[in-house]
Amino acid sequence: MTIERHLTLPAFAKINLSLRVFAKRADGYHDLETILQTVSLHDTIEFSSMEQPHIVLSCSDRALSADEANIVMRAATALQNRFATTKGARIRLDKRVPTQAGLGGGSSDAAVTLLGLATLWNLNASCDALLAIAGELGADVPFFFHGGTARATGAGERINALDDVPVRFLLVIKPNAGISTVDAYQYLDERSLTSPKSKTILSTSAAKQVFDNSSSVNLTNDFETVVFEREPEIRRARAALMTAGADAALLAGSGSAVFGIFESEDAQRRAIQAIELETGWRVFPCKTVGRGQYRSAMGVAGRILDRVSSQ
Repeated sequence: MTIERHLTLPAFAKINLSLRVFAKRADGYHDLETILQTVSLHDTIEFSSMEQPHIVLSCSDRALSADEANIVMRAATALQNRFATTKGARIRLDKRVPTQAGLGGGSSDAAVTLLGLATLWNLNASCDALLAIAGELGADVPFFFHGGTARATGAGERINALDDVPVRFLLVIKPNAGISTVDAYQYLDERSLTSPKSKTILSTSAAKQVFDNSSSVNLTNDFETVVFEREPEIRRARAALMTAGADAALLAGSGSAVFGIFESEDAQRRAIQAIELETGWRVFPCKTVGRGQYRSAMGVAGRILDRVSSQ
């Protein structure tokens, strides 16, 4: 069997097609129900295995640290410790997914680091063991062992795969405003939370309904009310997408990015030309990525994903 020494993998971003947040639990987390979808916007991570037990990380974004404050380093160290391997790695993170955007860039980087290094180090790692590490790193990380369209519950760690939706074209706008996930949850109040007694719109067909109906009514994010109040610039970015012809637009996760859904690549292209951007706003054209495409993009590391079943 050929043992890989070098590996380059994409770390895809995600959007939430629906995000309902319930009351805070005793452990400090909120229960939530969400439909997650991988999109083609991605970071790129290069891995090189070393025989010495050192982890060396470099990053294209100088604003990000290259030590234990970076989730990539934490993921690599956690995997190394869990399996007591004496191997190390050089890791290069080419960062394109914006931070503090609600697009899951850090969580995706962490998941792909676990997949890439488990493959390079030829670890006899079960899916359960890798998912356990993923869950310790962050609630969004386990989703990136599935990809495609999925429903997440609990604090976001319980994943059920859904049928992939047809490919849809998206524009993601990252305004200047930034909101950390911690701050976004602190902003939530009773009027923002979904009542446990409310009938949830989430079901195995909900993601398809969002796209088929092409209506903002079908997109729901409980963070929008408080985030738009705190950062009106984010509300303006969402409005810009609708004005440019989006069928629907929504806050991405807990923000601060927003995304718009377009019926075709031509509509997406026209919107890029028509959209009125404020200074400093960044626009990312992308499209949905299905589960099969997601696993194929992971190459040899995708073999691990083939063993992951819905929890």
